[in-house]
Amino acid sequence: MLKQRIITATLLATLVVLAVFELPSIYFSLVIAVVTLLGANEWLNLTKVSNPTKRGLFFASLIGGMVFIHSWTYLLEGAAHALDFLADRYKFQMDDIRNQSGLLEWVALPAVLFWFLTMMVIRNSPQDALSLPLSSFKQSFIGWFVLLMSWMFLSRLRTFFGEEMTMYFLVLIWVADIAAYFVGKKWGIIQLSPEISPGKTVQGMYGALGSAIVCAALISLIMGFKEPMIIADFALLSVLTVLMSIYGDLFFSVVKRRADAKDSGSLLPGHGGILDRIDSLCAGIPLFYAGIYLESVGLFS
Repeated sequence: MLKQRIITATLLATLVVLAVFELPSIYFSLVIAVVTLLGANEWLNLTKVSNPTKRGLFFASLIGGMVFIHSWTYLLEGAAHALDFLADRYKFQMDDIRNQSGLLEWVALPAVLFWFLTMMVIRNSPQDALSLPLSSFKQSFIGWFVLLMSWMFLSRLRTFFGEEMTMYFLVLIWVADIAAYFVGKKWGIIQLSPEISPGKTVQGMYGALGSAIVCAALISLIMGFKEPMIIADFALLSVLTVLMSIYGDLFFSVVKRRADAKDSGSLLPGHGGILDRIDSLCAGIPLFYAGIYLESVGLFS
């Protein structure tokens, strides 16, 4: 089983590295859109949405959201031309609507807030998380929101901050996952959330958080960060991203437990389904992107 997991993980990691460094941004976004849609299919299976019409509407809304986000600047450009025509005809003035392109960045706020509240509920009331009554529509909306935000911010991270920062985020999550596994296996005593995932331990979580500091220190050396505050900010962001990713893993464990399923699917030999592999990424990417964006605009300088 471990051998199969290693082979699958190695193959997946190779494909991801090639996608990050070799594909143009638009094709990278398209590839992760396909992965997101595969994850969406598993989400619908876990939440028992079997009606073809409802499934079709879910996929249509998810794809529609992706198209809207991808076309945001083009939509603003078109709106700007229309408003310029109207302003010239009816003799009024208004600010250039193209200056509002940054409004899309504000979507990170509800995404980060969602994962923060999810972390608080799972940490403080795991039984409530397992038994919370949710209609089919609410479960579908949660899945739509989580998957769309994951696609959006990973795409924008690659487009606006480059291959290296995207690869760092992915390596950060992967290393944390590996550190949590081996530290938990070696020294794990106290269960992190026994009601949800008995295999996860507090010691494993500390191992993951420690690996985040190591990753931040290494990337600071590689990228030549000089200012202590920038290094400290990056280390803090890395630790918080990993912490959020751990509870993202637990969130999807809640969904699987509610569905009485061990894995989200069987597409990946030795690993289960797509959601089993991207659960931590989904929770970590909104916070990581928000932190990198705020640092880039000088909020913390």
